[in-house]
Amino acid sequence: MDPDLAPEQDPPIGFAPPYIDEATIAAVERVLRSGWITTGPETASFERELASFIGCTQVVCGGSWTGLAGVVLDWFGVGPGDEVILPAYTYCATANVVLHRGAHPVLVDLPPAADRDGLNITWDMVAPLLTSRTKVVMPVDIGGWPILNGDWKGALEVWSRESGFTSDHPVQSLLGRPLLLADAAHALGAQIDGQQAGSQADISIFSFHAVKNLTTAEGGAAALSLPASFHAEEVQRTLKSLCLHGQSKDAAAKFKSSGTGGWRYDVTRPGYKCNMTDIQAAMGRVALERYPEDLAHRNALADAYDQGLAEIQHVASPVRSDDRRRSADHLYVVQLSALLCSHRDAIMGHLGTAGIATNVHFPPLPTLSAYRERGYDPADTPESVDAYAGAISLPIHRQMSTRDVQRVCRTLAQAISTVISTGTK
Repeated sequence: MDPDLAPEQDPPIGFAPPYIDEATIAAVERVLRSGWITTGPETASFERELASFIGCTQVVCGGSWTGLAGVVLDWFGVGPGDEVILPAYTYCATANVVLHRGAHPVLVDLPPAADRDGLNITWDMVAPLLTSRTKVVMPVDIGGWPILNGDWKGALEVWSRESGFTSDHPVQSLLGRPLLLADAAHALGAQIDGQQAGSQADISIFSFHAVKNLTTAEGGAAALSLPASFHAEEVQRTLKSLCLHGQSKDAAAKFKSSGTGGWRYDVTRPGYKCNMTDIQAAMGRVALERYPEDLAHRNALADAYDQGLAEIQHVASPVRSDDRRRSADHLYVVQLSALLCSHRDAIMGHLGTAGIATNVHFPPLPTLSAYRERGYDPADTPESVDAYAGAISLPIHRQMSTRDVQRVCRTLAQAISTVISTGTK
């Protein structure tokens, strides 16, 4: 065939390219030209706008989810000998920040397949693991499916009264129970009972990494919804200070009052360097303003996937809604049947050859060398390993159309048919 007469190739479908529009570029340019690019007025405005969107008391923006999670653990006094309960099925950052404090991650397996709540752990799996050394419970909203549809705070209070919560830090004593710290990296825009995810836990931490629904290139935000015994503004100031080496003043505060000795500052405790810059915040403010529109687009794509995959055998779609909850549709993770698990790489390869990028979220922590070397055994979390074996994350992002989704579904059906007929692995 004459190359000039060959049918036009479909353009590639990336997995999760960031959506950078002209308004984002203009906002970043405005900040660059302002002469103030580090943490300042733009970040403060972003924090206020996020708190309003989420419906929480205060927000602290930082340079990454990881940095913020570490700062929160430090603020709560987590250290050697303490335990933090978290899922085995999560990205390594959830547990890495615990190890960095010298504490011990206690891994929770998924429930059996028939009882699963998406790829999230459940309270029934957490409760038996609580001990006198438990300082934090850190559930994860995998893929944007919100986990805290029950009263986990109340359950922790009951357990603490009946079993005796052991405190060795003033903040722990003030709370009187383990901290409920939600890894909400995927969940901005998810809803529970019509309320935004982020106000159900004591503190919820979101990620604004490049692949997230809302991106600031890197970055994150901690949403505070602590009991009334805490002064939210004081906690916010403390966490912001810990994000800047423990300084009592940030650069903007010092600059504003430098003529009257206001440059002077103290370091109240050794913190870290994980503050958010005004450049990042400018990106975030634009993305937050259009976020309802972005979410609606993702919801439509996920609806199209639900419809397109309904007729494909051996593939199960993710749970996205129930009578109380709605997903943020950050990931669209399908589960292959047992027949196809050993063919997963071949299926993903077929999609890749057709120009469709896919991914897998996530290898359970006990399957990773860093955790196996610390004594974690995949055999102890068999349901997580089983779920991972059949997981494929299909592309879903703002640049896609429902026609793209239909193409992904057709190509996936073709790939499954090919591997079944040929036995390709």
